[in-house]
Amino acid sequence: MTPTVLIVDDSLTVRMDLNDAFSDDGFTTILCATGAEARAAFASSRFDAAVLDVILPDADGLELLTELRGTHAEVVTMLLSSESEVADRLAGLRTGADEYVGKPYDAGYVVARTRQLLGEAPDGAATDRTNVLVIDDSVTFREQLRELLEPEGYGVLTAASGEEGLRMAADRRPHAVIVDGVMPGIDGATVIRRIRLDPGLRDTPCILMTAADDYATEMQMLDAGADAFVRKQQNLAVVLAKLAAVLRQSAEQLPIESIGSLHGPGKVLTISPHRDDLDLWSEALRTEAYDIVQATGIDDALDLLAAQPVDCIVLGLDDDLELATEGCRRVREVPRVGELPMIMTGEEERMLDCLAAGADDYVRDSDVPEGLRIHVRAQIRRKQSHDEARRIREELMRRELDAAEERSARHLAETRAALVEELEWRNRELEAFSGSVSHDLRGPLQVISSFAEHVLDEEDGEELGEQTRHRITRIHAAALRMADLVESLLILARASRGELRRETFDMTTTIRQVISDVAARDPARIVEYAVTEGMTADGDEGLVRVILENLINNAVKFTRKVEHPVVEVGGAGDKFYIRDNGAGFPADQAGQLFRPFARLHDARDFPGTGIGLTTVHRAVERHGGEIWAESAEGKGATFWFTLPASAEHNGPERRGSPRRSG
Repeated sequence: MTPTVLIVDDSLTVRMDLNDAFSDDGFTTILCATGAEARAAFASSRFDAAVLDVILPDADGLELLTELRGTHAEVVTMLLSSESEVADRLAGLRTGADEYVGKPYDAGYVVARTRQLLGEAPDGAATDRTNVLVIDDSVTFREQLRELLEPEGYGVLTAASGEEGLRMAADRRPHAVIVDGVMPGIDGATVIRRIRLDPGLRDTPCILMTAADDYATEMQMLDAGADAFVRKQQNLAVVLAKLAAVLRQSAEQLPIESIGSLHGPGKVLTISPHRDDLDLWSEALRTEAYDIVQATGIDDALDLLAAQPVDCIVLGLDDDLELATEGCRRVREVPRVGELPMIMTGEEERMLDCLAAGADDYVRDSDVPEGLRIHVRAQIRRKQSHDEARRIREELMRRELDAAEERSARHLAETRAALVEELEWRNRELEAFSGSVSHDLRGPLQVISSFAEHVLDEEDGEELGEQTRHRITRIHAAALRMADLVESLLILARASRGELRRETFDMTTTIRQVISDVAARDPARIVEYAVTEGMTADGDEGLVRVILENLINNAVKFTRKVEHPVVEVGGAGDKFYIRDNGAGFPADQAGQLFRPFARLHDARDFPGTGIGLTTVHRAVERHGGEIWAESAEGKGATFWFTLPASAEHNGPERRGSPRRSG
């Protein structure tokens, strides 16, 4: 049965982002923008999971959660909030949430975690074999490692080159690989990269050994895919310690439950009694898009871990080695939590003690923050690789069991589902947009318009200065124009209802009116406009104005960094264009422009909602026309669109994809 999820958030962007993610994963969605809409859904709709924003315009998310638990106790519930401290998370989780996700969030993680909470976590198989493959061109060093490992119970395989090592790894499937960094032929880093690209070997722990003595080399090797790094100058006991650490987290020994998302940001718990250390780590790790949770002690950390899983733990308890190792042991003793990757920080001489206490990796204080980022990334990458391997194995097993009876039926179902999903997505997008515009814009516009009329009527008997009257008149006119725009957008959103108010009108005059409005919003900015005279169009003038406003606004916006901005608007017959000399965009990405919320530039350079060109595309579609863009990065852009005459468009509105051109 297809699961249904209720999404409650006052942000249209968040609602549509989560709607797309859940729909793509096979969910049916119910979208709500306010607490009132959510309460109505509680009473009238059936759903299996709910994602609730903590802060809503008319309701508190925790209060909504309490009400939901009273009427739908079985529903899986996830809170979504920018409040991400331990106390805030615990408050939400103790109120009854099954999960708490801080903003900014990763949509893939939200969907995967919801699936997991609904009981769809993948299973995995376990094995206790401990064969280790040693790849080194030195016979002496290979034998040294054999003499080190075999007394500890490891089976040792050896190879004299990278090529031979890869062949042996594919044949013997070792549980760990120890490889020299510098060898004839392919080097150790290349061996590890190839192992990571091999689906059958990608979750094999790899330790790289080298004679290099600089930390930059260590970071490069970890980035290349190594799970650990050992210098040949170090005591070989470090090899045993790091090998034991990476094998503790081998895919076969991990708990069945998968935590986190392979492609999304990880959740990192940092533990230290010093706020300065926590802030330093958080600043370093947030650049990697991790969700950071800070705890000042082991007790607080264990309270959080009992309520919510994380993907990695960073532990640094000052100079008290006993306290640090005891904290590590306490975490390791907790079922499931004890298998999380744990990184400890401190002085180099404490490395062996901390690894022996249960840490998976160790970062020297002098290597923070860059070293911490690299090590956390390496640990989470390895954990995510293991989780993905288990998911793939479970999926392959399911497909093998079901393939005989489902193959032909699945092909037909997938084809139908793709068509239905596309249609449903469009309808949900337009309905949500319509509701947002109606609720969020109509009320404020009516207030602005009413007060402006009241002031202009001079009911209080006060004379208005000429400049004041001019400004209020502008406000009133702008409110009326915006109200017209809202009405046009509502008509656009209700694509299946109502008819276009088509007529032949003066396109040149409409363009000049739009340019005047756009220029009035920023009088200090000088933009040169060129408009072709004598143009006419057959269409709904309100929707055509929407098209022009969005395209001309875009042209003005993207010429912001040009010394002499020029915007040209022209056309002939039913074909029109808007051309600028601004930033432009890569030609091969033109087709992405008309997707909802798509961006080809950094929002900090050119802000916007990401929905304008989607609106333009739909408006042109309704007229039976086409829209496409031509550009080159740094050389401006030209947007073309057609408005076929109604005599050429007697059938139903054509619903096609935008023409793509470079």
